[in-house]
Amino acid sequence: MPYDAAVPADESYLDLIRNALRVCLNYKPAFGHGKGDGITLDRFQQIYREDEFYSWFGLDSPLVYAAHKAAGGMTSVYRQIGLGCQLLFQNILQDSLGLSPADATWSYKLTAKGAKGRTLALDGRIPLDKIADAGARQRCIDWLTGATASVGLKGRGARTLDGCVFEVRQGYKSNDAKRQNADVSNAANAFAHGFLPVMLLLSVQIPANLAERYAGAHWLILRGTVTGSATDSTYVFCRDVLGYDLAGFFRRNSAAIKAETLAVFEGLLK
Repeated sequence: MPYDAAVPADESYLDLIRNALRVCLNYKPAFGHGKGDGITLDRFQQIYREDEFYSWFGLDSPLVYAAHKAAGGMTSVYRQIGLGCQLLFQNILQDSLGLSPADATWSYKLTAKGAKGRTLALDGRIPLDKIADAGARQRCIDWLTGATASVGLKGRGARTLDGCVFEVRQGYKSNDAKRQNADVSNAANAFAHGFLPVMLLLSVQIPANLAERYAGAHWLILRGTVTGSATDSTYVFCRDVLGYDLAGFFRRNSAAIKAETLAVFEGLLK
């Protein structure tokens, strides 16, 4: 059945967000005892009571466990929101442009001398030649022309791009240099494979210095604004290029998403 933007697939899309958030309910802090599934309150108290120094300071208290669970759990919530939105965006690409799951994602192999090659993946892809609908394909072509000009690409390099690839994030607050270097490397590899790299943010949370560095690597940055143009706003891009009102989806389902998020917070604080 052809995709109809007038009939929102709210329930299936909402389930992607719900399922991602519910993973956080199982979060337990590890306290340096391996990643695994974390440790229970009873096991935590046993470990800390057997350590005389920690017991002297009262660090075997359930309050300490609760504080660690809440702190680590918040990190997990941000991570799972990002993952849920990544899956949501991949499904929107498939539904709105008629792409297969393989066409809507992208990965490449990174090789180094004397080391086993690694496969790195980005969160979404629009390959122009895989869009069957002529109108949708032309919208993407027109947008790509404007996007390449927006990041300062001109001449033959801009004209030979086959589409774009996306890194999808709920926001970007990390100052992790390793993560930044990997993103710059991803951009270079995207261009090498004929794709424009796009940083798609669901919020407006990105420090100016990081945005400046990524812009210098010719990332197109789409921020989570509901106004602007399709080359600077995530929600305008989704509406005008993909033909799907993502902001409308979040507005319609805000109460359900909030209830799910609050249930996770309550579970983490118990």
